[in-house]
Order: sequence, then structure tokens, then C-alpha cells
Amino acid sequence: MTDTARYDRAYFDRWYRHPARRVRSPAALAREVACVIGVTEQLIGRPVRSVLDVGCGEGQWYPALERIRPSIRYTGVDPSAYAVRRFGARRHIQLGTVGALDTLGLRGPYDLVVCAGVLNYVTPSELRRGLTHIAALLGGVAYLELYTSDDAVTGDTRPAVRRAPNWYRRAARRAGLVPCGLHCYVGVERAGTLAALERAD
Repeated sequence: MTDTARYDRAYFDRWYRHPARRVRSPAALAREVACVIGVTEQLIGRPVRSVLDVGCGEGQWYPALERIRPSIRYTGVDPSAYAVRRFGARRHIQLGTVGALDTLGLRGPYDLVVCAGVLNYVTPSELRRGLTHIAALLGGVAYLELYTSDDAVTGDTRPAVRRAPNWYRRAARRAGLVPCGLHCYVGVERAGTLAALERAD
């Protein structure tokens, strides 16, 4: 179960705004968003129209996405009551968790599903449920930022759990998600369009 109480304003100030502690700078976020949009549009063959951002926090992806695709339909989901109260209306964020996406009445399929900096913080059962729900809502590319026991990471690492790479590969495969590199996945129905060396498994 996600500890939702810890995701208050102080948490976001520390990890998203403090110059010495923030996980990534605005410039790094802009590059990340541009990369993911580029990969998605290459694979779906048209501009991205809809994005579901799971565990979106304050919805920082939304303005970055909007700069690239001004008419994009963005839906954010986050367990932080603070984030929803402060940014929900203007950044289209609703209260919810990774493992309960199926209870939110989300209108998929989405061209892009983002789940960045989230999946290492949930229980194995919630992660598996979340991946299954993401696969069901996916119409294009899922950007699932996951770090394993083989990776060196910085940031809020104390509550994170990093398992072996094969554990995550199996969980993604069971959910019907096929890796295609750079934390990106497609559903099995689209996997046939990938070249052999594009598939990361």
C-alpha cells in the first residue's frame, strides 16, 4: 500500500524544487518529455493526442507536453491529496493509485501512458495490478521508469524497492507489455511492428 501522507508539499519542495536535491532540472525534464514524445510518435505514426500520467505528482509533465503538443488531452492520477488540491483543476489531476486505475473511469486508450518514478515505490501486487491496468488503457507507448538492483540511482531512495532486472521483465511480460528501449513499452498487439533489434527483451 502506498504511503500517501508523505507526499505533501514539503516532499515536493525537497525532491522537485530544491536546487541541490531535486531529482531533475527543468531542462532535463524537457529533454525527457521530448524524447518520449518522439519515440511514441515514431511508433504510432502520428502526433500524440492523449496522455495518461500515473503517479504524476504535481503534474510537471503537463506543461512540458503542452509546449510540444498544445492541444494534447492530459489526464494525471496521483495519490497525493496535496497535489490534487493544489494542481488538480488546472493540470487535470485526479486522486488515485497505480493499483486501482480500473476504479477511476479512465477513458482510454491513451497514445502515451507515463509512469515515471513511481513503480519502485509500490508493493509487488500493486505493481502487477498497475501494469495490467496500464496495458489495458494503452493505445501506443508506455513510458515506465523502473530502476533495478543493478542500477545506481539518486533521489528519494529510502522507501524504494529495486528488484532484479528479470523480475521486472517477467512482470511486464505477464501484463502484455513488450520493452522497446529507453523505459518504453508497447502492447503485444503493436509488438509485431517492431524490428527484432528494437525489442529490448
